[in-house]
Amino acid sequence: MGRRDRNNRRNNRQKSSWSNNRPEQKQQPRSHFNPETPADIAARESAIREFKARETICPACGKPIEDMSSAIADKSGAPMHFDCALGKISATESLAANQNIAYIGQGRFAVITRENPSDVKHFKIEKIIEWEDRNNPGAWRGEMAELFSKVK
Repeated sequence: MGRRDRNNRRNNRQKSSWSNNRPEQKQQPRSHFNPETPADIAARESAIREFKARETICPACGKPIEDMSSAIADKSGAPMHFDCALGKISATESLAANQNIAYIGQGRFAVITRENPSDVKHFKIEKIIEWEDRNNPGAWRGEMAELFSKVK
């Protein structure tokens, strides 16, 4: 083993021991969150106020819809009261004594049958009623989701 080899080994040992003995530095966690500026917040709040100030009339009853988050789209895609949609379905469906209409999500209602009316956990879905078009959500719903979303 030559002199150069010994020196290289000694230098490598010193480097590795130095790197192992150095104090650890705390790394700041990287954040992918871009905080909104006060101007962005003010603009979004102004847009939300403008959205809430619009008067939307229910096509079924003719009354204004005050809570757009609980509205559901009618067959044309316009917003209507959830209770008005439920009333229209109740008027068209003939129900037996132990049957009810329930909302099952994604714009769908169902005719459900309960063997024991006091047991609300156990039921059978007899018929699914597609109310909202899944492929064509209303523009009002997208605008509302964009305004109120916390994720950008």
